[in-house]
Amino acid sequence: MTELSSDIAIYTGSFDPPTLGHMSVIERTSRLFDRLIIGIGINVEKSSLFSPEERAELLTKATAHCGNVEVRSFSGLAVEFVRDCGSRVMVRGVRPLTDIASEFTMMMANRQLDPEIETVFLMADEELAHVSSTLIKQITPLSSDERLAKFVPQVIIPALRAKLPQQVS
Repeated sequence: MTELSSDIAIYTGSFDPPTLGHMSVIERTSRLFDRLIIGIGINVEKSSLFSPEERAELLTKATAHCGNVEVRSFSGLAVEFVRDCGSRVMVRGVRPLTDIASEFTMMMANRQLDPEIETVFLMADEELAHVSSTLIKQITPLSSDERLAKFVPQVIIPALRAKLPQQVS
C-alpha cells in the first residue's frame, strides 16, 4: 500500500464558476500545506456553465499567484481522487449554516469509504459566507463588472460575460 502524505491537501468541488469564497479557501489552504491540488469534480448528470477544461483554465489563472497550487479534473469518488493524488487530507470550505449538515454527512460517508482520508473544514470568511456559484450565475447578467468583482476573481469576469452577457436596462 502506498504511503499517503499529510503535506498535500486536496480541495475538491465543481467550481462552476470559481468564487472569492473558493479563492479564500484556496489561499488559506496553500499557506497551511506544502502542496494543494484543486480537484474539479466532473458530474455528467449535472448541467454546468463551464466545461471542466474551462474551469481548470479559470482556476489556473486565478491561482497563478500561489506557487504551490495545481489544478486537475477528476470523475468518481472524491476520496479516491485524494488517494490517487497521494494525500490523506481533503479540504472542504464551509459556509456557516448552509453547508454544515451536508458536509458533515459527506465527511462521515467518506470516512466509511476510506478511513485513512481525513477531512479538514475551513469556514468561509464572514464577508463571503453568502457567496455561491448559483448566486454568481443569477447576478452576473444584472451586475456591472465592478459589482461582480466583489464575488469572483477579476480574471473570471470576462469568461462569465461570455457565457452570461450583461442585460442592458
